Amino acid sequence: MPKGLLAELKQTKPFPSRGAEALVSILRTSAVLEHQLGEAMRPFRITPTQHNVLRILRGAGPAGLCGREVAERMVARVPDVPRLLERMEAQRLVSRERDAADRRHVTARITKKGLDLLEQVDPVIGALERARLGRLSERTLVGLIEGLAAVRDSS
Repeated sequence: MPKGLLAELKQTKPFPSRGAEALVSILRTSAVLEHQLGEAMRPFRITPTQHNVLRILRGAGPAGLCGREVAERMVARVPDVPRLLERMEAQRLVSRERDAADRRHVTARITKKGLDLLEQVDPVIGALERARLGRLSERTLVGLIEGLAAVRDSS
């Protein structure tokens, strides 16, 4: 049985409410998962944010997406997507092409190197997913997904 949040955080006083406990639990879980994702991707020399961009561009297919569209699809918002894409272009993971008619519009596409990298990373992420979520039942997963969606929608 997993240890409780109070014990995990070495907290002696109870939370003032179930909502406060749930909020801290979500934040703690996010931090743990983000750390593990970062560690899992370290050997591939990419960050979870770069991985997210590569997945987005793989899903976009050959048409690619402009930086604004990439930003809208990110799991976590980042302040400077153009700079992120520029760094990824320097790594040859993405290519960028400026529109001749509108110089402000730049289309980003995943490169073969980016696709090859995702092929290597996907099994590692799958193993992490199974290690963290594999012991949860389908019913529990559905409840978790629905509950977190309700939290996000309440803003």
